Amino acid sequence: MPSKLDPYKEIINEKLKLCCSYNSIYKFICKKGYQGKYTILRDYCSLYKLDETKKATIRFETNPGLQAQVDWKETMTLHYRNGDSITFNIFLIVLGYSRLKYIELTLDRSQDTVFKSMIHAFQYFDGIPKEIIFDNMKTVVDHSKSNYSEAVINESFYQFSKDFGFEVWTCRPFRPQTKGKVEALARTMERLRPYDYEFDSFEELELIIAELNSDLNNEISQATKMVPFKLFEKEKEYLRNLPNDDIFRSYIDVKDITRIVSKEALVTYDNRKYSVDPQYIGKTVSISVSNDTLCIYCNKSLIKTHKITQKRINYSKDDYINILKSEAMKSASSEDIEKIANINLSIYDNL
Repeated sequence: MPSKLDPYKEIINEKLKLCCSYNSIYKFICKKGYQGKYTILRDYCSLYKLDETKKATIRFETNPGLQAQVDWKETMTLHYRNGDSITFNIFLIVLGYSRLKYIELTLDRSQDTVFKSMIHAFQYFDGIPKEIIFDNMKTVVDHSKSNYSEAVINESFYQFSKDFGFEVWTCRPFRPQTKGKVEALARTMERLRPYDYEFDSFEELELIIAELNSDLNNEISQATKMVPFKLFEKEKEYLRNLPNDDIFRSYIDVKDITRIVSKEALVTYDNRKYSVDPQYIGKTVSISVSNDTLCIYCNKSLIKTHKITQKRINYSKDDYINILKSEAMKSASSEDIEKIANINLSIYDNL
């Protein structure tokens, strides 16, 4: 039997997609000639929303190459063996089909850091999914999604998504099914707790996290009952190709980056470490990039230049010798210090 609502269902569906309230839709269609009761409209809207939610939930069990989810494990604190603490974040991304994961230690959650971490993830996957789901993080949205409004993606992140060829999806608060895969990954980061007081340097902690990433991708997933790397063999064929090098450089070569010099007299740029004189340990420095040269400044004075390399750790010999003189080998001869420096620097060159 036809319903009084039938002639208005197309209009109602459009207004529901705009997150209009049931009452406002009722008032609107009444002006269009609807003569039925509000309860009929309310029941129809409830069924429509339930059906759309089910469709969305099914969508998040994705086809190969379709989707990834991004989140953070925020403000985690561990301790070096000497008792000093380090508070850090872990960037998390997981591919929806294979459950292949990429995790990265970061010291902040700035948009610049998000861009770089995502680029490193794309390089790790050697491809890009068609869609990526984000929580309502401030580096992605200017206005969060709610039950009554859609999220507004900020301009710079929108441009980033276009440059790398993926669609941005955001999830509403308290909808765990939309980002459950990455939230489960965030909980897995508690596996780092046993390493408290078990590492000597920032670089060692990075290696621990990289090893955890490898372990997770080689363990059987509880969701798929398969090893992520095995499923990824199928998924990688469906990922979009990486963009050209100019696109990568436009996001990696960022001017005026600030960093705090680590206890090892190192600053981080593009997930690699570059040295300064140990007198700057603990101080804030700024970095600028020109072509293949990294320039490091303190109080607007140039204190160091490095050629950008693919090596994980880049110590200049004079910086490393000054570190040895100020700490481990205060009483050693210049010859012994130089000999140890040459040996250790050759090890760093091979990392």
